[in-house]
Amino acid sequence: MPTSPAPKKHAWKFALAALLFALGLAACDSGAPAVHLNIGQPAPGFQTFAVDGAPVHFPAAFLGKPLVIRFWADWCRYCEGEMTAIESVYQRHRGQGLEVLAINSGQDKPAVTAFMKKIGVSYPALLDEQSKIVRRFGVVGLPTTYFVDAGGIVRGKIVGEADEATFERQVVELLK
Repeated sequence: MPTSPAPKKHAWKFALAALLFALGLAACDSGAPAVHLNIGQPAPGFQTFAVDGAPVHFPAAFLGKPLVIRFWADWCRYCEGEMTAIESVYQRHRGQGLEVLAINSGQDKPAVTAFMKKIGVSYPALLDEQSKIVRRFGVVGLPTTYFVDAGGIVRGKIVGEADEATFERQVVELLK
Protein backbone atom coordinates (compact mmCIF):
# COMPACT_ATOMS: atom_id res chain seq x y z
CA MET A 1 0.00 0.00 0.00
CA PRO A 2 1.57 3.37 -0.97
CA THR A 3 2.07 5.95 1.72
CA SER A 4 0.75 9.45 1.35
CA PRO A 5 3.02 12.48 1.77
CA ALA A 6 3.00 14.28 5.12
CA PRO A 7 0.41 17.02 5.42
CA LYS A 8 1.73 20.53 4.82
CA LYS A 9 0.84 21.61 8.34
CA HIS A 10 3.54 19.24 9.64
CA ALA A 11 6.18 20.14 7.05
CA TRP A 12 7.92 22.51 9.51
CA LYS A 13 8.55 19.58 11.86
CA PHE A 14 10.37 17.69 9.14
CA ALA A 15 12.36 20.79 8.19
CA LEU A 16 13.34 21.33 11.84
CA ALA A 17 14.38 17.70 12.24
CA ALA A 18 16.49 17.94 9.09
CA LEU A 19 18.13 21.14 10.32
CA LEU A 20 18.95 19.65 13.73
CA PHE A 21 20.35 16.55 12.06
CA ALA A 22 22.51 18.71 9.77
CA LEU A 23 23.76 20.74 12.74
CA GLY A 24 24.66 17.52 14.53
CA LEU A 25 26.61 16.33 11.50
CA ALA A 26 28.36 19.66 11.20
CA ALA A 27 29.46 19.42 14.83
CA CYS A 28 30.76 15.92 14.23
CA ASP A 29 32.54 16.98 11.04
CA SER A 30 34.28 19.85 12.84
CA GLY A 31 36.65 17.37 14.45
CA ALA A 32 35.30 18.17 17.91
CA PRO A 33 33.42 15.52 19.83
CA ALA A 34 29.68 16.07 20.22
CA VAL A 35 28.95 17.96 23.42
CA HIS A 36 26.15 17.00 25.78
CA LEU A 37 26.25 19.63 28.51
CA ASN A 38 23.98 18.52 31.32
CA ILE A 39 22.87 19.78 34.69
CA GLY A 40 25.57 19.18 37.30
CA GLN A 41 28.45 19.62 34.85
CA PRO A 42 30.87 22.56 34.75
CA ALA A 43 30.01 25.14 32.11
CA PRO A 44 32.74 25.32 29.43
CA GLY A 45 35.10 28.27 29.58
CA PHE A 46 35.30 30.81 26.79
CA GLN A 47 36.76 34.17 25.81
CA THR A 48 35.02 36.64 23.56
CA PHE A 49 34.06 40.32 23.30
CA ALA A 50 30.95 42.24 24.25
CA VAL A 51 29.45 44.48 21.58
CA ASP A 52 31.02 47.47 23.35
CA GLY A 53 34.45 45.93 22.72
CA ALA A 54 35.12 44.81 26.30
CA PRO A 55 36.83 41.41 26.61
CA VAL A 56 34.85 38.74 28.44
CA HIS A 57 36.50 35.74 30.11
CA PHE A 58 34.31 32.97 31.49
CA PRO A 59 34.55 31.56 34.12
CA ALA A 60 37.31 33.79 35.56
CA ALA A 61 35.31 37.03 35.55
CA PHE A 62 32.18 35.39 36.97
CA LEU A 63 33.37 33.12 39.76
CA GLY A 64 31.26 33.67 42.83
CA LYS A 65 28.33 35.04 40.79
CA PRO A 66 25.17 33.23 39.72
CA LEU A 67 24.86 33.54 35.96
CA VAL A 68 22.28 33.15 33.20
CA ILE A 69 23.85 32.41 29.80
CA ARG A 70 21.45 32.99 26.94
CA PHE A 71 22.14 31.87 23.35
CA TRP A 72 20.16 33.78 20.72
CA ALA A 73 19.99 35.32 17.24
CA ASP A 74 17.89 38.14 15.83
CA TRP A 75 16.12 35.78 13.41
CA CYS A 76 14.97 33.57 16.31
CA ARG A 77 11.20 33.86 16.60
CA TYR A 78 11.09 33.64 20.40
CA CYS A 79 14.33 35.38 21.35
CA GLU A 80 13.10 38.97 21.45
CA GLY A 81 10.18 38.37 23.82
CA GLU A 82 12.16 36.05 26.02
CA MET A 83 15.13 38.40 26.26
CA THR A 84 12.82 41.13 27.54
CA ALA A 85 11.34 38.61 30.01
CA ILE A 86 14.87 37.78 31.17
CA GLU A 87 15.48 41.52 31.61
CA SER A 88 12.57 41.73 34.05
CA VAL A 89 13.92 38.79 36.06
CA TYR A 90 17.42 40.25 35.93
CA GLN A 91 16.23 43.61 37.27
CA ARG A 92 14.48 41.90 40.19
CA HIS A 93 17.53 39.81 41.17
CA ARG A 94 20.64 41.73 40.12
CA GLY A 95 20.92 43.09 43.66
CA GLN A 96 21.52 39.48 44.75
CA GLY A 97 24.50 39.27 42.40
CA LEU A 98 22.74 37.75 39.36
CA GLU A 99 24.55 38.29 36.05
CA VAL A 100 23.18 37.67 32.54
CA LEU A 101 25.19 37.15 29.36
CA ALA A 102 23.39 37.15 26.00
CA ILE A 103 25.63 35.26 23.56
CA ASN A 104 24.68 35.85 19.94
CA SER A 105 25.03 32.88 17.64
CA GLY A 106 26.79 33.55 14.36
CA GLN A 107 25.93 37.18 13.65
CA ASP A 108 28.19 40.18 13.24
CA LYS A 109 28.60 43.16 15.57
CA PRO A 110 26.30 45.58 13.64
CA ALA A 111 23.41 43.06 13.66
CA VAL A 112 23.87 42.29 17.36
CA THR A 113 24.16 45.97 18.30
CA ALA A 114 21.02 46.92 16.34
CA PHE A 115 18.96 44.14 17.91
CA MET A 116 20.06 44.89 21.47
CA LYS A 117 19.30 48.59 20.94
CA LYS A 118 15.87 47.70 19.55
CA ILE A 119 14.85 45.56 22.54
CA GLY A 120 16.49 47.78 25.16
CA VAL A 121 17.84 45.24 27.64
CA SER A 122 20.60 46.24 30.05
CA TYR A 123 22.60 43.02 30.28
CA PRO A 124 25.59 42.57 27.94
CA ALA A 125 25.47 41.02 24.49
CA LEU A 126 28.48 38.91 23.54
CA LEU A 127 29.75 38.08 20.06
CA ASP A 128 30.18 34.50 18.83
CA GLU A 129 30.41 35.14 15.10
CA GLN A 130 31.92 31.72 14.32
CA SER A 131 29.57 29.91 16.77
CA LYS A 132 32.52 28.40 18.64
CA ILE A 133 30.96 29.05 22.06
CA VAL A 134 27.64 27.65 20.81
CA ARG A 135 29.40 24.40 19.88
CA ARG A 136 31.28 24.25 23.21
CA PHE A 137 27.95 24.38 25.03
CA GLY A 138 26.32 21.85 22.69
CA VAL A 139 23.52 24.21 21.68
CA VAL A 140 21.29 22.56 19.06
CA GLY A 141 18.54 25.17 18.81
CA LEU A 142 17.74 28.74 19.67
CA PRO A 143 16.88 30.02 22.11
CA THR A 144 18.82 28.05 24.72
CA THR A 145 19.44 29.28 28.24
CA TYR A 146 21.78 27.89 30.91
CA PHE A 147 21.62 28.73 34.61
CA VAL A 148 25.11 28.50 36.11
CA ASP A 149 25.84 28.68 39.84
CA ALA A 150 28.55 30.75 41.54
CA GLY A 151 30.98 27.85 41.17
CA GLY A 152 30.51 27.52 37.40
CA ILE A 153 28.24 24.44 37.52
CA VAL A 154 25.17 24.19 35.27
CA ARG A 155 22.09 24.05 37.53
CA GLY A 156 19.36 24.52 34.93
CA LYS A 157 18.78 24.53 31.19
CA ILE A 158 15.92 25.66 28.96
CA VAL A 159 15.91 24.70 25.29
CA GLY A 160 13.28 26.54 23.30
CA GLU A 161 10.51 28.89 24.30
CA ALA A 162 9.85 29.80 27.94
CA ASP A 163 7.95 32.51 29.78
CA GLU A 164 8.99 34.97 32.48
CA ALA A 165 7.60 32.77 35.27
CA THR A 166 9.82 29.88 34.13
CA PHE A 167 12.90 32.13 34.12
CA GLU A 168 11.93 33.44 37.55
CA ARG A 169 11.65 29.90 39.00
CA GLN A 170 15.03 28.91 37.56
CA VAL A 171 16.73 32.06 38.89
CA VAL A 172 15.20 31.71 42.37
CA GLU A 173 16.45 28.12 42.48
CA LEU A 174 19.89 29.26 41.28
CA LEU A 175 20.10 31.91 43.99
CA LYS A 176 19.39 29.45 46.86
